Amino acid sequence: MKTYNLFVSHGWDYTDHYKKVIEWLDKAKNEGKLNYKNYSDPKEDPIVPLGEKVTKKAMKELLEVQINACSIVIVLAGMYVAYSEWIDFEIDTAVKKGKYIIGLEPWGQEKVPTKVSNNADIMVGWNYSSLINAILNSGK
Repeated sequence: MKTYNLFVSHGWDYTDHYKKVIEWLDKAKNEGKLNYKNYSDPKEDPIVPLGEKVTKKAMKELLEVQINACSIVIVLAGMYVAYSEWIDFEIDTAVKKGKYIIGLEPWGQEKVPTKVSNNADIMVGWNYSSLINAILNSGK
């Protein structure tokens, strides 16, 4: 079975939205639908150890390494307002590197930031099947 190398945009805390996406990915893995590797700085293996200070430039370099290693970037559109500077950087890097971008609309949100919708290869609704199908049909 193919392994999908994923980067899930999440800002600097692990919100319930991020946790739900990881839960969906783990569920799909456990059901034998897909294998994946998480390049999005999982809490159990952070790129910057807890409490360590890092410059914005260094953090961008670290993020670029992570995005370069993945094939698909999943952007949680609902987090855009709180983390727009970082999500802009992640989207711009993904576009520059030719990564497939899945925009994930949060439950009940009517408007999606244009930065996300204009750059996503596909926008999907906030549910398990939509996300997993978008990954499986990405061709990446």
